[in-house]
Amino acid sequence: MLFNKKFHNSILYLLAFIILIGCKLQEPLKTHGIIFLENRSKKLVLNQSNKNDVIKIMGRPQIKEDETNESWIYLERILSKGKYHKFGKHVLKENNILVLNFDKYGVLENKRFFKKEDIKKLEFSQKITVNELSKKSFVQKFLQSIKQKMYTNQR
Repeated sequence: MLFNKKFHNSILYLLAFIILIGCKLQEPLKTHGIIFLENRSKKLVLNQSNKNDVIKIMGRPQIKEDETNESWIYLERILSKGKYHKFGKHVLKENNILVLNFDKYGVLENKRFFKKEDIKKLEFSQKITVNELSKKSFVQKFLQSIKQKMYTNQR
């Protein structure tokens, strides 16, 4: 009887040990963009750092302004697994944006850092830009009007 109890206890301890080895103490994270963006942005000095210094510290920018190449944008996004009440869905932990503006000589003129809370405060225009691609052709307008007339007569 004593042998069986020790044997069962050792099996239970072994199972508990194996189960606990599989647990991670760090939470699983999914990262996108430049990691530790805020720390890296503090290394950049206004009116002293140039584009080469920025590339050395930050790497190539994710977004460049097309025409003048004077504005560079860096992104950092960290997703974490949600708790039990979120059913394991990804939760946005950090969403940081760094906007760098350069003068015509390539020297850092302005830097703006936006955190997740700052982005929520930004206001976006509600205006809709109409372009040539979104305009409907004569045939599309004609077919849409016929479709409208067909479905209004059914009521």
